[in-house]
Amino acid sequence: MGTNSSSLRPEEIEEMQKGTNFNQKEIKRLYKRFKKLDKDGNGCITSDEFFMIPELAVNPLVKRVISIFDSNGDDSVNFKEFITALSVFNSRGDKNAKLEFAFKVYDIDNDGFISNGELFKVLKMMVGNNLSDIQLQQIVDKTILEADEDGDGKISFQEFAKVLTHTDLDNKMTVRV
Repeated sequence: MGTNSSSLRPEEIEEMQKGTNFNQKEIKRLYKRFKKLDKDGNGCITSDEFFMIPELAVNPLVKRVISIFDSNGDDSVNFKEFITALSVFNSRGDKNAKLEFAFKVYDIDNDGFISNGELFKVLKMMVGNNLSDIQLQQIVDKTILEADEDGDGKISFQEFAKVLTHTDLDNKMTVRV
């Protein structure tokens, strides 16, 4: 990838169009934004650079979101990872892909299930000290009990998707470029 150069080559844009829901104009616009976020100009956005975005800095789940963007696990997000992850949130993005992204936020160990402990950790990030650990554990236990249809003590993707079928996830998880 020529992400260190000032612009993307036409073949790079074409390749990214195939793997995302973005058109050429949107890809170029996103690349300009990416370059602004990449303060040290190394072609990657680190956690620290993400935290410079005021809206993200106050989001308690930003670390989870960054870890999902970072598909190769190198603690930074290159432009291809950035645009691939953002593609999920495009208005032309697939509802199922949005559900999968939301599921990954909770599935910390990436085993395909949300365990009681994982749900507790993510909800703790969201509520901070507004609830006691005992109150939070009660919410987690109740949530698992209600969502866990096969009685294995954890939430599968199918169970997660079923719980969220009546929410307007499509609108809540759409970013206009």
